[in-house]
Amino acid sequence: MRPNWIIIAVLSVVALALGIKSCRDQQRARQLLKVNAGLIRENQDLKDRLVLSNRTSQQIADRKDMQLQTQATFVDRREYFRRNWKQYITLNTGDYKTGFLGGIKNLEITLRNQTEYPIDNAMVMVEYLRGNGTVFKSEPYTIHNIPEKSSRTIQASNSRKGTKVNIRLVSVTSQPMNFCWSADKRVAPGNEDPWACVPKAKPVDSLQR
Repeated sequence: MRPNWIIIAVLSVVALALGIKSCRDQQRARQLLKVNAGLIRENQDLKDRLVLSNRTSQQIADRKDMQLQTQATFVDRREYFRRNWKQYITLNTGDYKTGFLGGIKNLEITLRNQTEYPIDNAMVMVEYLRGNGTVFKSEPYTIHNIPEKSSRTIQASNSRKGTKVNIRLVSVTSQPMNFCWSADKRVAPGNEDPWACVPKAKPVDSLQR
């Protein structure tokens, strides 16, 4: 009977040792799984952050490109309107009244600005003409702050003589359009953009030449 008892005791000890080892292995496996799961989550978080960072960088780059394109378009549009301003800035009079023996009343002057930029000031010369076409008197007027795609009307003074009027622009200034036009301004030969308030800077290469 004793040998059987010894064998049973030995087997019990071995089984206990194996059980303890199995429990430790299971605990270690669970810890490893937990660590692996944490690493996987960290890797996924890093990937998500990297994707978000790349998207943000791309959005910033795209925004800069759009700003540069907008600036280039802005400059081109300003130059276009400066070169072709007579098609977009016009001056007109309303239906004024003339007396039986001469004289002009209810004279209105309208400046139309069909550019995409506001006009700061426009100086206008009004000439009151006699029946033979000679000038009875001339009066200057300044029209201020004409919005883009809009017009502004001012009232001119009456005249005791004259049968009709002649109006003409003397100067036009628009800082937003970089436009400074004057009737008495001399244009240098070959200057393709003479009405820019601030001329374009010449390239370095052309300056060196």
